[in-house]
Amino acid sequence: MKKKIGVLPGDGIGPEVVAEGIKVLDAIASRFGHKFTYEYALVGAAAIDETGNPLPDETLAVCKRSDAFLFGAIGHPKYDNDPSAKVRPEQGLLKLRKELGLFANIRPVTAYDSLLHMSPLKVDRIMGVDFVVYRELTGGIYFGEKGRTEDTAYDNCTYSYAEIERIAHLAFKAAQNRKKKLTLIDKANVLETSRLWREKVTAMAKEYPDVTLDCMFVDNAAMQMIQNPKQFDVVLTENMFGDIISDEASVIGGSMGLLPSASVGNKTAMFEPIHGSYPQATGQNIANPIATILSVAMLLDHLNLIDEAIEVRQAVNASLRNGMVTQDLSKGQGFGTDRVGDFIVNHILDGEASGSQNNIQVGLSTII
Repeated sequence: MKKKIGVLPGDGIGPEVVAEGIKVLDAIASRFGHKFTYEYALVGAAAIDETGNPLPDETLAVCKRSDAFLFGAIGHPKYDNDPSAKVRPEQGLLKLRKELGLFANIRPVTAYDSLLHMSPLKVDRIMGVDFVVYRELTGGIYFGEKGRTEDTAYDNCTYSYAEIERIAHLAFKAAQNRKKKLTLIDKANVLETSRLWREKVTAMAKEYPDVTLDCMFVDNAAMQMIQNPKQFDVVLTENMFGDIISDEASVIGGSMGLLPSASVGNKTAMFEPIHGSYPQATGQNIANPIATILSVAMLLDHLNLIDEAIEVRQAVNASLRNGMVTQDLSKGQGFGTDRVGDFIVNHILDGEASGSQNNIQVGLSTII
């Protein structure tokens, strides 16, 4: 199989972790006889520094002509710490999502048995946790009208039936392939947009009689995510709530460096770790590449390379079981970013990634 992969390393640790993801893709190509060609492009602070634009037209073109693309991270202190900056790295990511119609962000959350001791939560609360968050990605308050007067500011939150319906269908279908439970997280006791979400999703539930729909206010959901995360299967929510809830959920596994994500639309898909640019670690070879490597597994699922995706996940599990991890998962005594990547690559090339499938993250093909 021949596929074109766009590569947007971005800022901070983005280039370092993406490099490990590319090594894994190369290993998969070598073992299974595929050919992946890569086209690199600028985004975020790196793009601003070179072009003045956080999302140059050429970067958008690269993404449009790719079968899928791998994204690193964006953000830099010189913009993060300057609230008056008119051009910001995040503008590039928001525009990318909007221009490509990437309306659904999918974030699997798994508690790995070998890492339960790393979580700040009690083992009995997190053992067996396995759920996925469906976050609407191109609507809501992040994309609403914004403005300021001399002493006030406003951000409008707007949703339509169509925006809710398209991601809700994906979430319901995912639930049908999992434990058949869908939890809608909203704030319907206060927000009109949330009442629209609840109205639409409740009506749609009749189309999926085998799925149990549960509705939960976001403040309660934030508490339940810590008290009893095992109750969740598929979580559906709007843009801002999804941003917050999924980051909270990342703590369950012990590190943000473990969580991959896919952003999908009607034409293309983007795959990225959720951890951000982590500028303090840039260039130190300590960044955890596993979230990016698991994002590569989701990318392979998207290309319908299911066996290949399983190999990647099993290799990651072998890495975790053998303690081949970065310092965020080893109380400061870990291996370098490149060493972890090399271990996973060697497992794939040697065909040794065949151990237990316990806690292998659910593939994108069963999510959508």
